Amino acid sequence: MGTVHARSLDPLPMRGPELGVHAEDVDVVEVEPETKQEILENKDVVVQHVHLDGLGRTKEDFLTHEISDVFSAKNLIDVMKKSHEARQKLLRLGIFRQVEVLIDTSQGEDALPNGLDVTFEVRELRRLTGSYNTMVGNNEGSMVLGIKLPNFLGRAEKLTFQFSYGTKETSYGLSFFKPQPGNFDRNFSLNLYKVTGQFPWSSLRETDRGVSTDINFPIWRTNHTLKWEGVWRELACLGRTASFAVREESGHSLKSSLSHAMVIDTRNSAIFPRRGALLKINQELAGYTGGDASFLKEDVELQLNKRLLWDSVLSVSLWGGVLLPIGDKSTSIADRFYLGGPTTVRGFSMYSIGPQSEGDYLGGEAYWAGGVHLYTPLPFRPGRGGFGDLFRTHFFLNAGNLCNLNYGEGPQAHLRKLAECIRWSYGAGILLRLGNIARLELNYCIPMGVQSGDRICDGIQFGAGIRFL
Repeated sequence: MGTVHARSLDPLPMRGPELGVHAEDVDVVEVEPETKQEILENKDVVVQHVHLDGLGRTKEDFLTHEISDVFSAKNLIDVMKKSHEARQKLLRLGIFRQVEVLIDTSQGEDALPNGLDVTFEVRELRRLTGSYNTMVGNNEGSMVLGIKLPNFLGRAEKLTFQFSYGTKETSYGLSFFKPQPGNFDRNFSLNLYKVTGQFPWSSLRETDRGVSTDINFPIWRTNHTLKWEGVWRELACLGRTASFAVREESGHSLKSSLSHAMVIDTRNSAIFPRRGALLKINQELAGYTGGDASFLKEDVELQLNKRLLWDSVLSVSLWGGVLLPIGDKSTSIADRFYLGGPTTVRGFSMYSIGPQSEGDYLGGEAYWAGGVHLYTPLPFRPGRGGFGDLFRTHFFLNAGNLCNLNYGEGPQAHLRKLAECIRWSYGAGILLRLGNIARLELNYCIPMGVQSGDRICDGIQFGAGIRFL
């Protein structure tokens, strides 16, 4: 039910001196009849030593994998390339404020005529760091305060406390992150949290207190996440006008679930992609590890992007999901899908499509949504190469449907129900990219296929978020 957030407390430091061979390092050593510089340019080289200077609490053996490829370099250009790649890997660990690379000719009795020494000069982050950020969710803004202990055990572990206060959601969280030595993409995290959210479209307030563990790992071109979550949920009405259906859902429940997510992402950008594809598949199974919520939930997201003439981009998106109850108990309003609003089917109010009772939207057990988008630069390209590149014009056609299913019927009946009463809309607008984490949309929308009970936004609609249909 909640919005999805994706950001780190503070980005990895990516600034530093340009990688290269320093002129003074070349000129001071001369070899007759050729200079050392001529030898390095025309013949193969050998990397004899790699040094790490500036380490404090970081264990040196933990960094072996990040720098090991430098030894395989066979010429000067290759040394520079692999040293730069090693520098990027070291920065990605999130434990260094700065990483500089120095390449010099080998010195000492064992120095070869074509030998090189590579030195990584690092500056570690402080033991305790704090941060203040603003965060954009799906039509929601938040203030985020964080305290982080980076690398507090010396092997890129991270302990983080985060407090978020937003327009609809307040949360506290304590998390522990541990990467696998030699493979940062394989990592483990443990999270304790409390989240309180308000959902006015359902006249509902939800408070979650939970614990979760995540294991992330890549397989070929895919990234996978295995997760267990145990959460105590408290649902309450936002006001006296809440419908009886929402009041029935109020109270306490305990959910324990196992989930698996697979992601394939070949896009060049998550906010304004010009090419590439995205595939997300998520499964969640609740009830077999305890708790009083029992269901199987499947959710799929597909996006394809193709660059066209005049720097325009054609994008096609398709979302879909189904929630299957296990046993005799019906599904909870906290687990169902919601559809509609400026980040999904535009032209409709936030999550205002599908089953409702006395004006409160109850969500659905199955949905689909699709969109076709044409992104183009601003007319006449004002600010090209600078501020103007943060904007795009946008032409779109969205459609979707959300409903509950009668599980005594077959799959064909389910498909017929999803094909009935399709909501759709079209329009145009202007988009603004906020860094690499979010975007803003200002669209003129024309909703079509409106059904009884739907709330529409006919005309100007504003949207902000990180995940758009």
